[in-house]
Amino acid sequence: MDQPHGEYIVIKAKDQGVQVIGLTRGTDTRFHHTEKLDKGEVLLAQFTDHTSAIKIRGRATIMTRYGTVDSGD
Repeated sequence: MDQPHGEYIVIKAKDQGVQVIGLTRGTDTRFHHTEKLDKGEVLLAQFTDHTSAIKIRGRATIMTRYGTVDSGD
């Protein structure tokens, strides 16, 4: 896929209570979905017509086709 639409990312929590927040597309950016991950839990997330960004709070490893990054360090 050449477009970010439909692309997946994998988020693995390094600590308890990592928050994953989906943000909407459009003229007003809003939170539309929130997940809380415990240490070791993995979430597979997808960019869609409604999700243009994903915000991660806490220590996690984020894996994409572009590489891997750690948050909260």
